[in-house]
Amino acid sequence: MSSKILKSTLAMALIGGLLSGAAQAYEAGNWLVRAGIWGVYPKSDNLSLGPNADLDVDDGYSLGFNVTYMATPNIGIELLGAWPFSHDIGLTGAGNIGETKHLPPTVSVQYHFMPDSNFRPYVGVGLNYTFFFDEETKGALSGADLELDDSWGLAGQVGMDFDVAPNWFVNVDVRYIDIDTKAKLDGVGIGTVEIDPWIVGLNVGTRF
Repeated sequence: MSSKILKSTLAMALIGGLLSGAAQAYEAGNWLVRAGIWGVYPKSDNLSLGPNADLDVDDGYSLGFNVTYMATPNIGIELLGAWPFSHDIGLTGAGNIGETKHLPPTVSVQYHFMPDSNFRPYVGVGLNYTFFFDEETKGALSGADLELDDSWGLAGQVGMDFDVAPNWFVNVDVRYIDIDTKAKLDGVGIGTVEIDPWIVGLNVGTRF
């Protein structure tokens, strides 16, 4: 995981610890809504095109949100959504050769360990569907037609909620998503782009 992710996570955890107020226990039937800034951090060397020729998908940032229904005080069902993320695409030795946008809706089942505390860690597993759009080429590939297929993959997450006021909390959420997309250039397959990002969200949340 990149140092940027670790620093963001630790900072949010510290803020939450300082601001935590009286515990507001989660109950069956509660709805939790979180929104904030999200970063997507793909792994490096996403596709090898030969010796010293790697395709790299850059980091992306956007506004994100999630909605969780608490089926029990411990079990939540979550839907993750976001404003589109935009990523530059680089090629070793050629610089920036394109860009794309994507949306990563994900449905997860969560387990909340301490629903009666003002500090509530949780873990989750789910299914992600990522669709890519507005692919563009530039630089050395200017004028070529780039296509990225949509992706299905598993997702895992860990997160923490910290109470700051009645029915309000701050949240940090870290997840890993298996995102692999088949790429075509001018209709010819060039391989599978393994994006497989870490995703970090720093949010404000409420419940009702």
